Amino acid sequence: MLRLVQLELQKLWLNRVSRILIFISFILPFTVLILSSIKINFFNFFTLELGELGIFNFPIIWHITTFFASYFKFFFAIVVVSMIGNEYSNKTLKQNLIDGLSKKEFILSKFYTIVFFSLAATLLIGIATFVIGMYYSSYTEASIIFREIEFLLAYGVKLIGFFSLCLFFGMLVKRSAFALAFLVILYIVEWLVFWAAYYFTGTTDAAFKVKNFMPLESMYNLINQPIQRIAMTKFPEKNDLAYDYAVHWYEIAIVLGWTAIFVSLSYQLLKKRDL
Repeated sequence: MLRLVQLELQKLWLNRVSRILIFISFILPFTVLILSSIKINFFNFFTLELGELGIFNFPIIWHITTFFASYFKFFFAIVVVSMIGNEYSNKTLKQNLIDGLSKKEFILSKFYTIVFFSLAATLLIGIATFVIGMYYSSYTEASIIFREIEFLLAYGVKLIGFFSLCLFFGMLVKRSAFALAFLVILYIVEWLVFWAAYYFTGTTDAAFKVKNFMPLESMYNLINQPIQRIAMTKFPEKNDLAYDYAVHWYEIAIVLGWTAIFVSLSYQLLKKRDL
């Protein structure tokens, strides 16, 4: 496994664009550190400091940082599809197979690299969240600090699932731009599935239950939006704001299932393709 990861890291390091995108994908999530220290002066009437609003308290901070950091995954998604596109355009895929790398090892090298970067990103977000929380949070008890750390697990699984989807699209079309366009197409398809389910069931609840099993929707559901939860802390008397924001094991299982499907399909495409 280490040999395959080292092989991919060497390829990425030699590519200037990939180096820049990887750097951006790791740095941008840390903008939450900057946001936590922002002070907004409203015409000298009062100063709004985000860190003083309580949104960086434990345990809610795990939810907030992982949700917003997950939106920066598109930068590394470009790297993933580029890994495949460059293999075809530079003829390195064929050369690797000639040099003794099997097709299975080729796909695994891409997947292991995805897992490596996903775990690294999860670790960095975990450290950043812990540091911000320890600085701003009113709660310092260990039981409260680590109460909702499962959001980190959901974040890591979300990255692995999404990048595996990008790997499959990259293998399917062999071009970076087209592979990313397929994400938009899939998004539209999932909504078409929703409306088809609504047509046959007659209820939005049943339609959403069907849509929740789709790839992009299942990945999004791992970490639900925290805005409504923040509002709940400010207006606890409003029961209509209550919603289920927890990380559930079956949601993780669905994404892991899609991850296995995407990696398997990528291998089958390469296995059957005439190089």
